[in-house]
Amino acid sequence: MKNVVIVGTGTMAAGIAAGFISQSVPIAILGRNKEKSTACLKKAILLSKKIGISGANADKDDIELEVSQNHGELSSWQNWDQSQWIIETVAEDMPLKREVFKQLDKKVPAHIPIGSNSSGFPISKIADGLKTANRMLGAHYFMPAEVVPLVEIVLGEKTDIRYAENICNLYRQIQKKPVLVKRDIPGFLANRIQHALMREALSLVEAGIATPEDIDDAVRYSFGFRYAAVGPMTQKEISGWDGMANAAREIYPSLSNITVLPSKLEKLMQTGKTGMKAGEGFRKWTPEEIEKTTEAYSKRLKAAFDVLSIQ
Repeated sequence: MKNVVIVGTGTMAAGIAAGFISQSVPIAILGRNKEKSTACLKKAILLSKKIGISGANADKDDIELEVSQNHGELSSWQNWDQSQWIIETVAEDMPLKREVFKQLDKKVPAHIPIGSNSSGFPISKIADGLKTANRMLGAHYFMPAEVVPLVEIVLGEKTDIRYAENICNLYRQIQKKPVLVKRDIPGFLANRIQHALMREALSLVEAGIATPEDIDDAVRYSFGFRYAAVGPMTQKEISGWDGMANAAREIYPSLSNITVLPSKLEKLMQTGKTGMKAGEGFRKWTPEEIEKTTEAYSKRLKAAFDVLSIQ
């Protein structure tokens, strides 16, 4: 079986690699140096064991798993013809991504598809001016990548849809849930929906209508958990579009349509209060609270994943 090449050595790279290792698809992790790619591979193996390994890799210990995968430096890698899919996961920096894609455009055989895990940059801009832009597409994961099933496969302006369809089939084979986004728009699909919700939530906090904690509870204990059972469109098919339409006529005119960050969030950014990693966001976090909350988050994600598996 040909391998999947992950370009980058960060958190997302390890999670993406873990998803393939757990399904016994061989991978190669390429970074700026061998030390970084080695560390990323070790983390990917650890994550793959946490989510469970099936197939040929199931009976291998850590050493055997590491030996059976590949890793190295992007600048010196030669085994491109042994690959079926290349996915870039470097930092969200347009010049950096364009430089990586410029290298891949020249080095990777023209029949092998290349994807970017960018969460915001259009693949059309990343691939602009490159000779083989027809085989380049977006491949947007969500954190934690080893757990969240969805992968958005995004068509660029020049992408041949056949490459996208083949990659969607690859993801189905490793128990992921690919969705094909047919236009290269900012935020793709899921992030546009997510940010529409966040804009309204932040606006409600800004106006003093609700606290962040109340908003969390309102989402989690009402419509939020329903969406693990069925998506919003099917849920309205069940409950009826007439009721939704009547409510929408009343609610839509009052919804937030701001195009800049609310002042409270802007102030948090200016003061470095970026959330748990800084020890404070809308509230302060102790190390004990961070550990307890992140552990609960991981357990609930796994439970939600089990719900998604119900036929």
